[in-house]
Amino acid sequence: MTEPEENVPAGSNAPASQHSQHSPVETGSQHCGLVAVVGAPNAGKSTLVNALVGQKVAIVSPKAQTTRTRLMGVAIEGDTQLLLVDTPGIFEPKRRFDRAMVSAAWGGTEGADVIALVVDGKGGLGPKVTEIAEALKGRPEPIYLVLNKVDLADKPKLLLHAERLNGLLPFAETFFISAQTGDGVAHFKQQLAKAMPAAPWHYPEDHVSDATERAMAAEVTREQLYLQLHAELPYASVVETEKFTDRPDGSTEIHQQIMVERTSQRAIVLGKGGARIKEIGARARAELAVLLDRPVHLYLHVKVKPGWDEDRGVYRDLGLDWVE
Repeated sequence: MTEPEENVPAGSNAPASQHSQHSPVETGSQHCGLVAVVGAPNAGKSTLVNALVGQKVAIVSPKAQTTRTRLMGVAIEGDTQLLLVDTPGIFEPKRRFDRAMVSAAWGGTEGADVIALVVDGKGGLGPKVTEIAEALKGRPEPIYLVLNKVDLADKPKLLLHAERLNGLLPFAETFFISAQTGDGVAHFKQQLAKAMPAAPWHYPEDHVSDATERAMAAEVTREQLYLQLHAELPYASVVETEKFTDRPDGSTEIHQQIMVERTSQRAIVLGKGGARIKEIGARARAELAVLLDRPVHLYLHVKVKPGWDEDRGVYRDLGLDWVE
């Protein structure tokens, strides 16, 4: 039998609908295109994708490298559907899992109609940003520079960053935004829409992400791990959704496994008397009830699995390629 503090029912909650409010558009006037959102870790890419979509589709935390795989958000601007690929932050990989994330990031630019390089406006250029800009040289797609977090940045330095980056790479457009507050996001969205080709929409008008409900459920729980554990559990964990079934009463039952590398990390996730895992489960369940638009019963189990990042099955479940 599973120990009580490991297999924690998080209850259920009345959901609220989050469907798109956009009116149908005649097929003949439709535009649709792919926008690859790239940048260094913690530049605010996921926050920007969520802001463009108008609701949460990508998890966000103050920790760098939160996004691990390609995730597509779907946004509507007038007669245009924007397919937004939120990629993992590009950084210097040190292990196989890092290499897989960087590979996913560059893979997210394939077939893009526009590449948006998001830069932390308050953090300056730094070697990571300049390396990414150098790597983008020669790309045939229009590349937009998006200086984010302008609400926190020093304005004269922002202009200097923009000037230096445009000296490195001739960007098609430069935008100054705050994905967190929404400043400049509407204008950026309008300009993206203008750059998209005439094409039928790829998804129904109320579709906000291409991620499966099963995958999104794992992401929501992983976000709570980051938000509640902070530096105590850096990146040594992964969440797998083992069971995702709809009950006859209209609710959904979800069983997830949180894998960590060491016994000490398991103790951190559980917390004293199982208090931490219960809080993680309760918050994740509440968010999932809203996201899925129905009551949710969430059960979490913590397992110690040394070397999980060398398990091909984990990569497959996360949608990452096995990189040698």
